[in-house]
Amino acid sequence: MDAANRIVCHFSCGAASAVATKLILARFDRSRVVIFNAFLQEEHPDNARFRTECEQWFNHPITVLRDEKYGASVDEVWARKRFIKSRFGAACSQELKHLVIEAACLPNDTHVFGFTVEEEDRAANFLSTGALCPLIDANLTKADCLAMVERAGIALPAMYLLGFNNNNCIGCCKGGEGYWNKIRVVFPARFVQVTRIQEDIGPGSYFFRDRKTGVRFGLKDLRPDAGRHDEPLPDCSFFCQMAESEFE
Repeated sequence: MDAANRIVCHFSCGAASAVATKLILARFDRSRVVIFNAFLQEEHPDNARFRTECEQWFNHPITVLRDEKYGASVDEVWARKRFIKSRFGAACSQELKHLVIEAACLPNDTHVFGFTVEEEDRAANFLSTGALCPLIDANLTKADCLAMVERAGIALPAMYLLGFNNNNCIGCCKGGEGYWNKIRVVFPARFVQVTRIQEDIGPGSYFFRDRKTGVRFGLKDLRPDAGRHDEPLPDCSFFCQMAESEFE
């Protein structure tokens, strides 16, 4: 790693990216560290509180970036592009996160991602480009990160406390049947809103596939009892204390 390059932490307002950022700040010269967060209109409003408290915990500024082309709105991306997602990724993530952060980066930046040890396979491609994944280095799990944030005296983001596995925007297109049935219960108006967007775009926007027939279907046809959605309890492993000792 070039001694002069910036270290860019991708902070998503999730517990894992928060702990990853905290570890990086303990390991490197703070003057080299930049923390970027891409704002989304459809994220839970409690994210603003969590971001502020994390900034205090980090004792380091977070730069909030915001898309202007689509007004930082997931719904606007879906409606204008007439496309939601494919096996290659989601249109909203590409337009509102990746491209926005990429525009603020420099060619020699080193990137930091909050992949946990359970996501080592997903992280492989990023690691091969020289990116840093401090949670994998520290053997930290998703549950570890949730617990470490709470132990730091920071209330977890509202989406976690409502029982969701990730702090994605409300109504994430990457969610499965169980996730969307939970959205139906907790955020019924949002469920209806996304259903209407799907129906307006048509079959190419449908999230699910019937395992028996292979036919794709949308939220309108999602059975209320389909899928499952369980949130692991925040519980620290042995590796929590080891990691915490780096920044305490």
